[in-house]
Amino acid sequence: MESDVTTVGKVFGKGRPRDGAIDVAVLAAARELLVELGYARLTVAAVADRAGTTKTALYRRWSGKQDLVHDATFADMTALSAPTGHTDDDLVVMVARVRELFNSPVTRAALPGLVTDMAADPELHRRVIAGFAGVFAAFRERLVAAVADGEVRAGTDPDRVIEMMGGAAMLRALLFPGEPLDEEWGSEILAVLEHGTLAD
Repeated sequence: MESDVTTVGKVFGKGRPRDGAIDVAVLAAARELLVELGYARLTVAAVADRAGTTKTALYRRWSGKQDLVHDATFADMTALSAPTGHTDDDLVVMVARVRELFNSPVTRAALPGLVTDMAADPELHRRVIAGFAGVFAAFRERLVAAVADGEVRAGTDPDRVIEMMGGAAMLRALLFPGEPLDEEWGSEILAVLEHGTLAD
């Protein structure tokens, strides 16, 4: 699935390219305010003020708060690092990176509001799903290759593996927002993944 992470640097229509400096400043301001205020209290006006620009400039770039928070959140997420080439080591790296991702203060602040708004906004839902797909793309490709090479059990669905890992992290972050995904959590998830996916 193609990632739809941010709008930074895009050219709209036949007009002039957008000022990338404004985009960067706005996204940085949105991330700061998400952590300081939380999703519910965040406003477009507050972001514009923090970024030193205007609400009009923001609305030329983003349709509203949800769209802005989506881009601010996924711009702060880097695609998970390239696999090692060894499935057991890849799973260790995957779990460690998922912990980093869902321990991010920006992710923690944005998730509850985004998840709620996704239910009523199909386009936001599509973009959030595409954003996560982009984050996990390298590991999905590695799991596809591992299945083909017989490193994991035949019939293992790479998407289900990623959903199980990412879903567990998301649920934990939503249910226990004050508790980080610690090493014990990572070890327990890794044990489930290894016993459920690695070939005998």
